Amino acid sequence: MLPKAKTWDALQADFRWEIPAHYNIGADVSDKWAGTRRTALILTDDAGEETRRVSFAELSVMSNRLADILVRMGVARGDRIGILLPQALETAVSHVAAYKMGAVAVPLFTLFGGDALAYRLENSGARALVTDLENLPKIEEIRNRLPELETILVTDGEGALAPDAERRGIRPFWPTLARGYERFGAAPTTPNDPALIIYTSGTTGQPKGALHGHRVLLGHLPGVEMPHRLFPKRGDLFWTPADWAWIGGLIDVLLPALHHGVPVVAHRMRKFDPQRAVDMMAKLKVRNAFLPPTALKLMRAADAHNPELKLRSVGSGGEPLGEELVAWAKDRLGVTINEFYGQTECNLVVANNADLFPPKPGSMGKPVPGHRVAVIDTEGNELPPGEVGEIAVRRPDPVIFLGYWHNNAANTEKLRGPWWLTGDTGTVDEDGYFWFRGRADDVITSAGYRIGPAEIEECLMTHPAVAMAAAIGVPDPERTERIRAYIVLREGTHASDGLADEIRNHVRTRLAAHEYPREIRFVAELPMTATGKIMRRTLREAARNET
Repeated sequence: MLPKAKTWDALQADFRWEIPAHYNIGADVSDKWAGTRRTALILTDDAGEETRRVSFAELSVMSNRLADILVRMGVARGDRIGILLPQALETAVSHVAAYKMGAVAVPLFTLFGGDALAYRLENSGARALVTDLENLPKIEEIRNRLPELETILVTDGEGALAPDAERRGIRPFWPTLARGYERFGAAPTTPNDPALIIYTSGTTGQPKGALHGHRVLLGHLPGVEMPHRLFPKRGDLFWTPADWAWIGGLIDVLLPALHHGVPVVAHRMRKFDPQRAVDMMAKLKVRNAFLPPTALKLMRAADAHNPELKLRSVGSGGEPLGEELVAWAKDRLGVTINEFYGQTECNLVVANNADLFPPKPGSMGKPVPGHRVAVIDTEGNELPPGEVGEIAVRRPDPVIFLGYWHNNAANTEKLRGPWWLTGDTGTVDEDGYFWFRGRADDVITSAGYRIGPAEIEECLMTHPAVAMAAAIGVPDPERTERIRAYIVLREGTHASDGLADEIRNHVRTRLAAHEYPREIRFVAELPMTATGKIMRRTLREAARNET
């Protein structure tokens, strides 16, 4: 936990990691608070109305029962447990139970199709799975590809499962859980024991399983506390539209909040509705939110606001927001967004905190206390301010993952001497602020310039006709690559050659002559990962297929 210092320099100077010899995430986030009356989860219906409050005591008992019953079913320490559920009570219970057992949780996104699920479940060798009736048919279709999957618990399956379900290892979640014992001794795990596999978004090749140890929660805490204004404070209440299947929802919100005894709103949004999200936060008195860039852009496009909103902190990460979006949020949401930076493998290592130092629009912020971050060259040397290189994190660091699951070749590629490589390019300025330039494989080389797409996209987004934008490089015989922009227009705006010229000039006059898109393609939508990141690789592959 961050020290209670009043300046960033003091935070850095006073911070010390406190990593115990034995640590179990499950016991930490539930049993620690079981003797209090604190609320752990606030459950809602589809409309965002509160339906139930779950205490830490209840969460502790439920997770104990599930852990006990899974052990009696033959699931052992180190076995993988898939969790294919939206934000829900059963999701939290399943995670906590898996950690208590010393098993390895494998969160899975409910919008995955059969092939995506089959790859992750087969690759991880999942022994058990917790899902619901809505997603069970997808599992049934791929079951013959999953020889290691023996047990499936269905959260809403009581009375609705097929007569032969139990013979096939499919059981209703709650009746099965009720047979477990209320007490369960958490496995004496060490910080480096495996706890979690989160599969990357898959922007390059097949998704890779990022294996984290129990230490990952402790490593995340400073990176959560810093952008959320030295979280927690009295009265805090956390929510995110990000699914708990992703590191942003699970380790940036759910688990750190429970660690601190702060309640979390569990609200399932089948499709993100900007105004409904704002209204729900106002109604439930949400004080802290992680809002991904895509959600914020949709909020701005809809001008979503509610005068009853009482947010204390908003963090965002994944893509640079831009000055205009941050200004809109300050006006409509009533809070300065603190941007942060990290990845599935090594998350929340750079962040802003407007209370400690003035954010620079477009900057990712400064290194979070406890993490040493630098921009390095191909030899592993730290680069001076202003020079473009690869963003890297110094090892050892408790937030860095244990490695890719069954993929040693990929592990080796991420190391350069004592540094762990992010694969992102960036710069650091004279004041110590980090600036994102782009994925190493997203960098555009044009007329001798190395150009990151993020700055171009941010500029495109300031044009009043543009709702979403992506920039890539396409082959060019003279420049090596020329810049092509894919544009999703705002509702009510119509594509035309004149508008394309206007957008080109908009960028040319705001950035530089070598950075404006010489090509504009108007599209209905952009390819996105399940976490809301633009899949530029997909656009590049489509462009190559044109020639």
